[in-house]
Amino acid sequence: MFSIRRSMLNVQCSTFIFLIGITLTFFSARPALAALFSGLLLGLAFPGTGGFWFLAWVGLVPLLVAVRRTTPGRAARLGLLTGLIQYTLLLYWIVIVLGRYGHLEWWLTLPGLGLLVLYMSGYLALFAAVMAWAGRRGGPAAWWLAPFLWVSLDWARGWMLSGMPWQDLAYSQYRILPVLQLADLAGHHGLTFLIVLVNSLVALLVAAALPGRAGETSPSRSGDRRFPVYVFVLPVLLLAAAAITYGLLRLDRVEAMIREAPFRPVAVVQGNIPQELKWDEKMQQETLRRYDELSGRVGHAGQEELLLVWPETALPFYPDNSPLFDELLDRIVRPRQVWLLTGAPHFEYLPPGAGATGEEYRFYNSAYLLAPWGRVADRYDKQHLVPFGEYMPLRRYLPLPGPLVESIGDFTAGDRPAVLEGGGLRIGVLICFESIFPDLARRQVTAGANLLVNITNDAWFGRSSAPWQHLSMAVFRAVENRRSLARAANTGVSALIDPGGRIIESTPLFEEAARSAELPLLTTTTFFGRFGRLFPYLCLAATAALVLLVSRREIGDR
Repeated sequence: MFSIRRSMLNVQCSTFIFLIGITLTFFSARPALAALFSGLLLGLAFPGTGGFWFLAWVGLVPLLVAVRRTTPGRAARLGLLTGLIQYTLLLYWIVIVLGRYGHLEWWLTLPGLGLLVLYMSGYLALFAAVMAWAGRRGGPAAWWLAPFLWVSLDWARGWMLSGMPWQDLAYSQYRILPVLQLADLAGHHGLTFLIVLVNSLVALLVAAALPGRAGETSPSRSGDRRFPVYVFVLPVLLLAAAAITYGLLRLDRVEAMIREAPFRPVAVVQGNIPQELKWDEKMQQETLRRYDELSGRVGHAGQEELLLVWPETALPFYPDNSPLFDELLDRIVRPRQVWLLTGAPHFEYLPPGAGATGEEYRFYNSAYLLAPWGRVADRYDKQHLVPFGEYMPLRRYLPLPGPLVESIGDFTAGDRPAVLEGGGLRIGVLICFESIFPDLARRQVTAGANLLVNITNDAWFGRSSAPWQHLSMAVFRAVENRRSLARAANTGVSALIDPGGRIIESTPLFEEAARSAELPLLTTTTFFGRFGRLFPYLCLAATAALVLLVSRREIGDR
C-alpha cells in the first residue's frame, strides 16, 4: 500500500512540475529556459535524485519544442545546457569518489566532474543540433528521427572510450514492471526508444498548439509545409498501447515460468566495511569475523544448496598467500557446508620474458567460488575495468598530476570463462561496473548461466544517489535475460531480484545486513539473448535512412 501511495505521489508531483514546464514553454520566448527545464526534469526522473519516473516520458518536451525554432548551432548549445543540468544532477557523486576516497584536492575533483559532465552532455548537444536541422525541413520524418537518433547516440556512448552508458533514460523505469518487460525484446535501448518517442508525440502536440501554428510547419525555402498530425500520433499511440499490452502479458507469463522453475536458496551479505579501513591490515581479522557473523544469520550447517554471496573484494587480502584464507575455509565454509562466492584480489607471477611489457606480476579484481568441502571451485577475473579507477588509460603518455596517478589501481582485465560452475549452479558474475554493460551479462547467459550475481563495493559513492542508480541498471540485466540476480554490495544497496525485475529483498545503505530468498533458476532464452545487438544497429540504420530522407526533402525544396 505504501508503494502504491508513493507512486501516486510521484505521478502527482511529476504532473505538477511538467505543467509548470509546459507553461514556461508556451509563454516564454527564452529557449534557454526551456532547455534548462528539460535538464531539471530529466535529472529528477532518475533514482536517488528524486525518482519521479514519470518525468522521463515528458522531460525532453521543452527542449524538443525549443530546438525546432532555431538553428542547429544554437540548438547544440541548448542541448548542451540540458545535458549540463541533467548530468550534474546524476554524476555529482564523482566529487565524493575522487575527493573523499581518492584523496584528491578540489582543484582536481571539480574539473574531473566537469569534464565527465561535458563529455556526456556532448551527445545531447549533437542530438539537439540534428533535430533542429531536421525540424527546419519539416514533415513526419523529422519527428520519427528523435528516438532512432537518441538510441544510436546512447549506443555510441556505451562503447566509445571504453563505454559510459550510465543512467540511460530507460533506467528511470526500473520499478515500473509493465514497461520494464520490454527489455527482454530489445534490451534497455528498446524502452529508451519508447520514452523518446512519447516525448516526441507530446512535443508535436505542444508545437501544434503554440501561437501561430496549426499543425506542424516547416520554414523551408518553398514556404510552410504541413502534414496531418495523425500521421505521427496514431502510430505512436498504437505502438505505446502494444508495448504496455506486451508488458502485462509477458509479466503474467514470466510469473507462470517462475512457479514451474526449480528454486535455490541464495543469501547476500553486506559487511558495511568503511572504505578508509577496508585495506588496513589490522582490519582483516575483523572483516572476516563480521562476514562470519552476518553469514550465520542466513546460513545453516549442512545446507549445501545455499549460495552465500559476499561483495567485491570482501576479502581484503590475496587468497593465494594469506593464512586468513585457510581460516575462512576452516571456520566458515567447511563447517557450514555452503557454497560461497566472494570478491578478492588475485595476482599471478609472470616468469622473466613472459610479460609483453616486462612486468613480473599481474593483478586482477576477482570473484572466487568456494565449494562446501573447502576448495576453490572456480574463479572469475573482472573483464571490463573502470578507466581512471582500476587502470590508467595511456598512462605512459598522459602527463597527469602525481596524486591522481597514485590513486589509480593497476589491474589487468581478465580473459577466463565467464561462467562459474558448482552445485548445479552456473553463475554469471558481474563485478561492480560490469553490471551497466548489457552485452556482458548477455554473453554469460548465452554461455549457460542460470543465475546472475553482481558483487560490488559502492562505498566509493558515499551517501549519494549513485548506489540506487547502480542498482537500477542491475535490475535490467535480470529482465533482459530472464535470470534471477543476486547483488551483494559492501555498503549497499544489496538486493535479490527475480527474472521479472521484482526486487524481492533489499538492504539499506551503510548498515550491516544479510538477506536471503529462494530464487528461481530459469533457462529460457529471450529475444534479447539471441539478438542483443540487433536493435541499436537497426536504430543506426533507421537514423541514416531518415537523415537521407530529410536531406532529399531539402534538395527538393531548392
